[in-house]
Amino acid sequence: MSARLTTRGKLAWGLVALVTVLHFDFWWWDSTAIVFGFVPLTLAHQIGITLGAGLAWALVMRFAWPSGVEEWADQGPIAKPAREASPRAAAGLGRSK
Repeated sequence: MSARLTTRGKLAWGLVALVTVLHFDFWWWDSTAIVFGFVPLTLAHQIGITLGAGLAWALVMRFAWPSGVEEWADQGPIAKPAREASPRAAAGLGRSK
């Protein structure tokens, strides 16, 4: 598994950073502007940020998600040695003949 990001992966993470910075809309705190006749400007900005964040994460999952995570998860549970198969066997409480 390579830990190096592709150019697309770096751009996707850059978009996440940009959305994070743009989330803090301090420049519109005092705005009384209305968008579409009923939506306050700051709410419209947050709607845009929400859509942008969803797009950014979709791009990260597509271009920058580590492939080793899925490979590890697809391997399934690690087999235990027979002597540690159950807590009773490990404690020596198995069946005796």
